[in-house]
Amino acid sequence: MMRSLVAIGWMVAFLGATAAAECPGNPDALGVERVLVVDPAEHGRIGTMQYPESLPLNDKEVVITFDDGPLPPYSTRVLQTLAAECVKATFFLVGRQSRAYPDMVRRVYNEGHTVASHSQNHPLIFTRLKVPAAQQEIEQGIASATAALGNERALAPFFRFPGLGRSQAIEAYLASRGLMVWSADFPADDWTHISAKQVMARALERLERKGKGVLLLHDIQPATVLMLPHLLKELKSRGFHVVHVVPAGPDRPKTVTEPQNWVMRKPARPSWPRIVEPAGDALPAPSVESFGWPHPFRIRAAVAMPAVGAPPARTAWRRAAWSPAPHVALVRKTETPMLTPPPSVTFADPVAELAPYSPLAEPVTGVVASDDVLAEMIPPSAWVGRSKAKPAAPKLPLPMAPAAAPAARPAASVPRPPAQIARTPLQITR
Repeated sequence: MMRSLVAIGWMVAFLGATAAAECPGNPDALGVERVLVVDPAEHGRIGTMQYPESLPLNDKEVVITFDDGPLPPYSTRVLQTLAAECVKATFFLVGRQSRAYPDMVRRVYNEGHTVASHSQNHPLIFTRLKVPAAQQEIEQGIASATAALGNERALAPFFRFPGLGRSQAIEAYLASRGLMVWSADFPADDWTHISAKQVMARALERLERKGKGVLLLHDIQPATVLMLPHLLKELKSRGFHVVHVVPAGPDRPKTVTEPQNWVMRKPARPSWPRIVEPAGDALPAPSVESFGWPHPFRIRAAVAMPAVGAPPARTAWRRAAWSPAPHVALVRKTETPMLTPPPSVTFADPVAELAPYSPLAEPVTGVVASDDVLAEMIPPSAWVGRSKAKPAAPKLPLPMAPAAAPAARPAASVPRPPAQIARTPLQITR
């Protein structure tokens, strides 16, 4: 009996030491509950926002995904936050961004996250593209991410439509390429320029309503960067667990599941009698304005910014077609040095990393970000060239022609309108 108790004690101590070693410096980290290995050939489309199937998750399990990156310093802060909680996520990268920041792409992969594709240029309305153009967007996005990684096996065969703009023709093409289409089970509306507190509230409210699912976020949004540490802590306190999804391969067999596990169960309706309770602090249903209506997903092309301190070049600027953030809106016609990601710093000093870009007014400690803090995260110089309403030019009085002698009017001519008479303001004398 005594030996059994000692053995159990050693086992508990060993498991506790192992859990602490999995996330150094944070024994209370959220971590990853399990790794889910999926086969794209068996389940080609997931996400109940658009498809009948979703990932085979248990109750209180969530898969965290990020779109539109990489874009320092925001993606860098997201990676640091995930590392502090030992959480793994899936990143759907834009090919153009992968070309601009290959070091960041490799960092995402080397830190254990899943790297997937999100097209080359993130077209505004993907469904308006003709099939050949859409196929080119897909192939170029895969090629850009693969070039940044340096190994085609490092890129997961996962794809997410830009703006979730799906079509059956492109879905058939993706299936022929062996690519798994990812939608989502619920978003957090972080692209609609709402506050960090609202992003977090919508993510938690929709997760609680579903009970599990795939969460859609964007690692290029300041509000997401601000709320992410608090979201992960809140998931921990509410008993949620993170699942990391990876593709199956020759040396990695798929997770054994049942077909019914891929169907998202709807919450059961309360049986009669029901007690009607006031809404209280319940969140209102999202309106069409929450999704950017009448111009949903209006963003412009993301390109590399000139390096800080680079000598100005006498070249013209032109507006890009798409950008994931308002401060990346201009493209230089001449070659300029790329803005490389800053050297990694400790998570305890996040403000030092933003110094070369746009320092925060204060450390990020609260969920709600004031307008001043968000404004300072965007360099004022980046707003140059954005379309602004110009003041109307003052209206000048029409110049009056000198009086001319009246000409003889033909008898059969068309009558002309009366000439304008210049009026001068009255002069009042006392």
